Amino acid sequence: MADDRKKLSMTLGESLRQQGVSRRGFLKYCAATASMMALPPTMVPAIAQALEKAKRPSVIWLSFQECTGCTESLTRSHSPSVENLIFDHISLDYHHTLQVASGDAAEAAREAAMHENEGKYIVVVDGSIPLANPGYSSIAGISNLQMLEETVAGAAAVVAVGSCAAFGGLPHANPNPTGAVSVGEIVKDKPVVNVSGCPPIPTVITGVLAHFLTFGSLPELDALGRPMVFFGQSIHDRCYRRPFYDKGLFAETFDDEGARKGWCLFRLGCKGPMTYNACATAKWNQGTSWPVESGHGCLGCSEPDFWDAGGFYNALSIPDSDLTRKTGYVVGAGVALGAAAGALNRSTRAKAAAKHETVTIDDLDKKS
Repeated sequence: MADDRKKLSMTLGESLRQQGVSRRGFLKYCAATASMMALPPTMVPAIAQALEKAKRPSVIWLSFQECTGCTESLTRSHSPSVENLIFDHISLDYHHTLQVASGDAAEAAREAAMHENEGKYIVVVDGSIPLANPGYSSIAGISNLQMLEETVAGAAAVVAVGSCAAFGGLPHANPNPTGAVSVGEIVKDKPVVNVSGCPPIPTVITGVLAHFLTFGSLPELDALGRPMVFFGQSIHDRCYRRPFYDKGLFAETFDDEGARKGWCLFRLGCKGPMTYNACATAKWNQGTSWPVESGHGCLGCSEPDFWDAGGFYNALSIPDSDLTRKTGYVVGAGVALGAAAGALNRSTRAKAAAKHETVTIDDLDKKS
């Protein structure tokens, strides 16, 4: 316990020197952090200075109605690695899946972290909170709602990780039998950052924590409470298949000539134009690939209510029951949309991006 307190009192610079990390290695990490947060290289010295003096913040991770996919995503983090994150930069004092302690010892660790870091610790939440009946999801005999309110009371900030915590996610899908709600619908008196995605991108999770550690504040947020640096542009605008969209070249099936040539997946249901996230640039599995690069359209998983937004393989805003319109679109889009794509109502799209609205098929069919 004394060693733990000593570690918490150390600055990050002291901690790194104690572990034999060189100044060169430290600056290299700062440069990578700046790049991850889309900051210019001129910010590297400022980041180094801030991190040098930063102390390891206490982090309490709560898991409610979820599938553990968000934690699985975090453990795939690579920049900084989860090992760096846990052992060098934060003090992860409570996490159902990763902690060794269980039962009373686990709950005692949560309460100790809350009391010893009053007003300074960060609460990370994955999963939605059931309001219909507290018995739907509880931990150690404590309802999710009670545990959230109790833990957040003394926190500095809350990070809602994953679409379940950010927007309700799958448990919130119609008919929402548990009365699932997001973290933001309950927590009103603390800053809440939404890192949506099903699961969220690991580097985005760690990027938010790194920003807090570096600057002592939360990053700029969009209208849905998500960090602008990661959610400021749509999947569509960052997609490497975008030139094919602009030329009206679309794959019609997952195994046709267009698919083999890497053409746009819009007609196969890609929700990239209405989805905001950093998948195209951050990628997954240490930057190896992402869904569109592997041949599957974007599902729109970082947007609210994406489970209820229609079939994953229907092109944007085409209702399942409107077969006439759907057929007309498939037949005619090669000419109508293809020709219009290059001159795609750019002003409408720009306004939608600015207002963060969904671009519908009607918008896309309009000519500039």
